[in-house]
Amino acid sequence: MAAAGAALADEVGLGNLTMGALAERVGVRAPSLYKHVGGQEDLNRRIAALALSQAADAVGSAVQGYAGRDALAAAARAFRTFVVEHPGRYAATIGVEPSGPDDPLAVAGARLLDAFSAALRGYGIAEADTDHALRMLRSLFHGFATLEAGGGFRWSTDVDESLEWLIAFADRGLRTL
Repeated sequence: MAAAGAALADEVGLGNLTMGALAERVGVRAPSLYKHVGGQEDLNRRIAALALSQAADAVGSAVQGYAGRDALAAAARAFRTFVVEHPGRYAATIGVEPSGPDDPLAVAGARLLDAFSAALRGYGIAEADTDHALRMLRSLFHGFATLEAGGGFRWSTDVDESLEWLIAFADRGLRTL
């Protein structure tokens, strides 16, 4: 049910995803959905876990075999592509908190952080600074991707060039730590 909900959220926006719309999409009556999900909040949490897992797969695959700037660039591009192609499901990940370490949200979120951590390994960042570096990357990549997905870059400068500028900027900063 999460996959169907995620696909619908990507099409109509997370804010427009309802149990009724999902029921119509999968060809059942709305009450039948409650056999599979506990309601709208449960559906959104399942979509968030799916999205984090898929983003982790995309970023993890992209950085494999790369180090330093190449890994950073691969992570940025993969994450951006995921968010732009799946804006509804990615929106479900914002502001949702895991209920514990075994929560699928926590597991998928940790996998995504591991993928971003892999992109940082070539920089020799002190262990004490790793969380700061991860927060910086998440802020940069998340901000760029969500702005783009929301139509926030409407001026004439090429968005791909802007992403490459962001990657170069982050790379320079990470090399100075």
